[in-house]
Amino acid sequence: MAEEKILMYKGRPLMRKDNLIYYGSMADSHIVMLQVLESKKVGDLDVATRVSVQLQLTDPSARSRDRIVKKSEKDGLYTALDVGCVWLQRALAGK
Repeated sequence: MAEEKILMYKGRPLMRKDNLIYYGSMADSHIVMLQVLESKKVGDLDVATRVSVQLQLTDPSARSRDRIVKKSEKDGLYTALDVGCVWLQRALAGK
């Protein structure tokens, strides 16, 4: 049986399902959800041009609307992931 490798970014797991990317661990109090809203073709690749970023609570008892702590829209995946990373670090540090 082959080992499944988990992609890590700045020490936290990064998981993708279609156009959704989750950054962080469900065992922590918060995670970041990135949703690719628009993309364009560059050569053979689809490159994200508009990305929604949400800092969310992982509390399963909270309603889905109440889980969203912060949200924003960014141009490009790197910018969105960078903002989400800062938000997650601050939320987990309790600031």
